[in-house]
Amino acid sequence: MPAMLPAPADGARRLAEVMPSAMASLTGGRGALGLAAARSAVIVLVDGLGAANLAARRGHARTMAAAFGKRDVIRTVFPSTTAAAIATFATGTAPGRHGIVAYRTLVPETGRLENQLNAWDHGGLPQDWQRREPLFESALAAGLHPYIVGAPRYADSGYTRAVLRGAEYRPSATIEGRFDLARQLVDQVDGALVYLYVPELDQISHAHGWESAQWIGALEQVDAAIAAFTSRMPRGAGLLVTADHGVLDVPEQRHVHIDARPELVDGVRHVAGEPRCLGLFFEPGATDAERAALVERWREAEGSRAWVLTRDEAIDAGLFGEVDEAVRPRIADLLVAARSGVAYYDTREPDRKAERMIGQHGSATDEESRVPLLRFGAYAA
Repeated sequence: MPAMLPAPADGARRLAEVMPSAMASLTGGRGALGLAAARSAVIVLVDGLGAANLAARRGHARTMAAAFGKRDVIRTVFPSTTAAAIATFATGTAPGRHGIVAYRTLVPETGRLENQLNAWDHGGLPQDWQRREPLFESALAAGLHPYIVGAPRYADSGYTRAVLRGAEYRPSATIEGRFDLARQLVDQVDGALVYLYVPELDQISHAHGWESAQWIGALEQVDAAIAAFTSRMPRGAGLLVTADHGVLDVPEQRHVHIDARPELVDGVRHVAGEPRCLGLFFEPGATDAERAALVERWREAEGSRAWVLTRDEAIDAGLFGEVDEAVRPRIADLLVAARSGVAYYDTREPDRKAERMIGQHGSATDEESRVPLLRFGAYAA
């Protein structure tokens, strides 16, 4: 049997509750997070800023650290990857409902593996692959004014259209410029619901690691922008700061090449997922006995440093939330989610640039799955 997953308590607060709670605060309710009433709301999502990352570098983020207590931690989704997490943030539903269940997964209709962030742009994913109405459309229907403030390159991406539609996109290439735009919106628009996206920390962590000087510099930049924003935030506005996942550094000597053991890839048609959370799709013609034997080989080989779960075990454990029947085939036959500080690679991949990444995420460890939820302005009460 697989090692027990660190499943949060049923009452644990989750990323899916953030946007609905902010919307409720603007329309006379309090939502699952109990937010106070606000005239306008800004939600900052700092890609890759885990609770453990912030706690370890709180001296470089004094504004955020001052608002960061034990209650200010929520859980992201499984897998802890941006495509699934932001879809959950934007729809208020778990991956098993919105259908984005991995960084890279099999599209059953085409038999191809597709990247869930960029495959929309080359026709690899249909527009209805994301199956739930984005909350921005609900916000519009409720009389609110939803905006996205982000980098220009995401303004018209397929992922933005599929997951974030309903909001007006305001681009800025810099962190400070995005916060300036957000402040203008809450100054000028009652009922503004502003989602501000900061991708820089995640990008730096992949290239240099989250323990690098570059990452610390970007953290200081984000913290300074939050400090400046809160110092001039209009009365009645609320600010939330959260993230899609945390990150940990995995050095090259901790890479595990799965194809070095042929018995682990014999019977595997597709290697999907990502280095911290593999998704293995078996050969379609494999018998039940062959599938069971392959699962046991993986558990024997990697069970001491990874959670090794079949699709049914993962669904029964509630890892993806409630799973729609149409979503089930998108989940791999076998999931290998790292528990220790390793990353899994397949040297047969034609493009091995991913092996240069230092900062990693995707699994269910506390470092990857616990993220901050910081409250400022009207929400600080």
